[in-house]
Amino acid sequence: MTYSSNEKLSPHFRLKELERSQMAERHNIDNTVKEESVYKNLQLLCENVLEPVRNYYGIPFSPNSGYRCLDLNRRLKSSDTSQHVSGQAADIELPGVSNYDLGIWIKNNCEYDTVLLEFYKENIPSSGWVHVSYVEGNNRKRALIFDGKQYKSLE
Repeated sequence: MTYSSNEKLSPHFRLKELERSQMAERHNIDNTVKEESVYKNLQLLCENVLEPVRNYYGIPFSPNSGYRCLDLNRRLKSSDTSQHVSGQAADIELPGVSNYDLGIWIKNNCEYDTVLLEFYKENIPSSGWVHVSYVEGNNRKRALIFDGKQYKSLE
């Protein structure tokens, strides 16, 4: 199936924002969504996590990374089972908002599978990014920090 990249997944997010990838462009990789299940997962991620974040903070943003086709995901040296491949995950940052504060807000206010502060360093608010995922009917509510070496609970 073919989807229009300009199609809205939710009031503030379009499919093209979750398909966009500089790595895909540099390596001429087609990172467009073709599977209905991936499209639906991206809609659910937007509706249940990205929209609530956008509405609460009132700050426009586009995910740093959303959907990744398998070829792109492998080029990034990520696992074939990454939730990005199934359209269930996005990496986000908001201008002027600490990634720690964003992660805590998502943890306390959204339905999610995993919220993970990746490569976050304490006392450096803009370090790393927030990886968030949503799995319809099967959210584990995992909240973690990964500093590049080990995982710990996000509290």
